[in-house]
Amino acid sequence: MGTFIEQFFFQIFDQLLNPEFYARLQFAVTIILHFIFPPLTIGLSLLVAIMETCYAFTGKEHYKRMTKFWGRLFLVNFAAGVVTGIVMEFEFGMNWSHFSAYVGDIFGVPLAIEVLLAFFLESTFIGLWIFGWDKFNRKVHALFIWIVAIGSLLSAFWILTANSFMQEPVGYVARNGRIELVDFVALFTSPQFILEFFHTWCAAILTAAFFVIGICAFHFWRKTTDLKVFKASFKAAVIYGFIGIVGVIYFGDAMAVHISKEQPMKLAAMEALWETADPAPEGIIAIPNQKERKNSYSLSIPYGLTFLVYKKFTGKVRGINDLQAEYEKKYGPGDYIPEVFICYYAFRTMAGIGMILLIILIYLMIKSVFRNKFNFNKWTCWGLIICILLPYIANTTGWIVTEVGRQPWIVQWLMKTKDGVTPSNSLTDIIISLVLMTIFYGIITLVDIYLLWKFGVAGTRDFLEENQTEY
Repeated sequence: MGTFIEQFFFQIFDQLLNPEFYARLQFAVTIILHFIFPPLTIGLSLLVAIMETCYAFTGKEHYKRMTKFWGRLFLVNFAAGVVTGIVMEFEFGMNWSHFSAYVGDIFGVPLAIEVLLAFFLESTFIGLWIFGWDKFNRKVHALFIWIVAIGSLLSAFWILTANSFMQEPVGYVARNGRIELVDFVALFTSPQFILEFFHTWCAAILTAAFFVIGICAFHFWRKTTDLKVFKASFKAAVIYGFIGIVGVIYFGDAMAVHISKEQPMKLAAMEALWETADPAPEGIIAIPNQKERKNSYSLSIPYGLTFLVYKKFTGKVRGINDLQAEYEKKYGPGDYIPEVFICYYAFRTMAGIGMILLIILIYLMIKSVFRNKFNFNKWTCWGLIICILLPYIANTTGWIVTEVGRQPWIVQWLMKTKDGVTPSNSLTDIIISLVLMTIFYGIITLVDIYLLWKFGVAGTRDFLEENQTEY
């Protein structure tokens, strides 16, 4: 452990005067803080649309209160996501100009469509939804929030189209020192995109589900008056979350199989697998020693990784050292190994949280969906409230695995990260913008958390009619 700590701090101090380090750090900070908002926006918009559809077809007032209550929280989170998302596209030009010039023909198309189609769709119909209550037919009004939900999903669709190209470039040709798009359809039909999109969508559903479950648990603990709304919301969220966790596990497993073929170094780093093995073990815990290219300590399950990749107990999984030697021959001298410690433990954090959430949802399905019981004690309620954080941690660590595991490439096999930075940026410029953006994003995040908590604990009293007697 001491050797690892020494290596870690040596690497940090070695990078302190490197502009590339701060450019990467700035993008990491902004993407991680921004990525707090989109999963909840995507997942909650769809759930609110389902709730309003129930109101539109039944006319029951408690469905209307559910829609308005969760819709208000959706609006708060949506606004924060928009503000933090706009900044990121400017970072491409400011800190990553060589990258922008190299992939501009590829990235320009999906990012332009994301703004012109998805964002405009969301912003137009979200206004109609906010101000259209009691001005439109119930079913027409419900259609507005469905369009908003589709717009939110389309936004993720086009952004992940761009990101998946960075993981698995398709539909391009290299000309005149840059890459040009020759097959637009290939961008969103590649296996990487399909798996990444559905895995992210299911993670968003799971995030929204536990957000709703946690807030309902707070109201169960407080014994809020309008319990009919929160019992119905809780049951819906448990079913919604169960669908989400099944999808997360299914598409996550398929992604692991896919990257074993397309990004084998990423898989090897995720498993701290230094030597090629057949069968390969699945690591439980390890202390990677990147300097010596081995694990100082490891505890693993025999045959585990081979079974994960091949669904049988025989099959070779290539190790880091063999892949490094192969890439040196193919791409020239250099270090092609990502940060193994980060990949290894970020992946285990994500997967471990996924298993915890699955167990919780199975318990809640049995208790609240099948038995229709909501009599949770104080500790269970507060445990479910704390569980709101778990999908966010899993989303963040999953994103870290995706991006760190691709290094040293900014576009897999085509451009290294160090070649994508803006050479004219001074160290001072990047540090100042890093500090200012971190403060700005931090403030937006805190404001979002405060407003979500304020409106979340307030309950539905603002939406109860004066003569309402249905509880």
